[in-house]
Amino acid sequence: MGDVTTMDMPRTTTTAPAGPAAPAPAPVATPAPAPSPTSAPVPALTSAPAPAPAPTPTRRRAELATFLRGRRARVTPADVGMPPGPRRRTPGLRREEVAQLSGVGVTWYTWLEQGRPINASAQVLDAVARTLRLDRAEREHLYHLAEVPYVARHQMAATAVDQEIQGIIDALDPHPAAVYNSRYDILATNAAYRHLFVVPEVAAIGVANVLWTLFVVPELHCPLVFRDSELPVMVATLREAYGRHVGEPAWEDYIRELSAASPMFARLWASGDVVPPGPRVKTFRHEAVGELRMTSVSLSINGMPECRIVAYTPDDERTRERMERIRERVERVRAQAV
Repeated sequence: MGDVTTMDMPRTTTTAPAGPAAPAPAPVATPAPAPSPTSAPVPALTSAPAPAPAPTPTRRRAELATFLRGRRARVTPADVGMPPGPRRRTPGLRREEVAQLSGVGVTWYTWLEQGRPINASAQVLDAVARTLRLDRAEREHLYHLAEVPYVARHQMAATAVDQEIQGIIDALDPHPAAVYNSRYDILATNAAYRHLFVVPEVAAIGVANVLWTLFVVPELHCPLVFRDSELPVMVATLREAYGRHVGEPAWEDYIRELSAASPMFARLWASGDVVPPGPRVKTFRHEAVGELRMTSVSLSINGMPECRIVAYTPDDERTRERMERIRERVERVRAQAV
């Protein structure tokens, strides 16, 4: 863009009239020089601010509406034993058919599918989930979108692991590792774990469960050193899992039998404390090398709900050296056995 030439205004001479002075002429504005090609660009006009995102509850209700419509379109009348009927334009079931099959009012279900802010109970959501033939992941998604706490119904605790998981914990050797479910049942171990924790007194209990070992074995033979500080945390972790299984016979029997076997467990259970699983530094004793400070880390396992790999690593150099001595001792025993 080229330079702009400014016009010169002609000079005029005026004679002041008698009487009041005439008002001074208004100043003449001269156009501002245009910026040269090397000058900074002129900022663009500020556009209107972008609309703020919808609040989370509103977005969740909109997602719920989309989800229900999509699931409803997937189920045909034949899937639920209904005749298709004439003039059916709706893919899948109609809203009134879902309401009828679920045992809820048509207006209520319509509002639910429209994403209106209505309350839904777990029982009603279960009925809708059955009608729409939702699988477990879809059912849990429905609960989250409807802002209702999801609790798996009578989920069986895992009692074994497959070869792939066993191979993973074996590969962690010389670090001790095991697989626990949410009741602290021991589903699998590697050799290092067995050398560290499975002493004759523990094996004599005959229950493959961490809490039974720690609460029932005599304190003199318990692998855990600081029981008074560590056991309350473990019981609080157990209670956090128990909240998802209240009333299930296997869990209720477990709590009742362990409470009867250990007054200390019964007292800690009655406290009601709750904490989630997490990394801990624990001190264990070993008959051959003494105390070991170990960091425990929990890793979840896909396809095994409420199960975790628990791996132990040395927390200091002295423990690392002692773990190596345990390993050498085990190798000598193996060589002698051959």
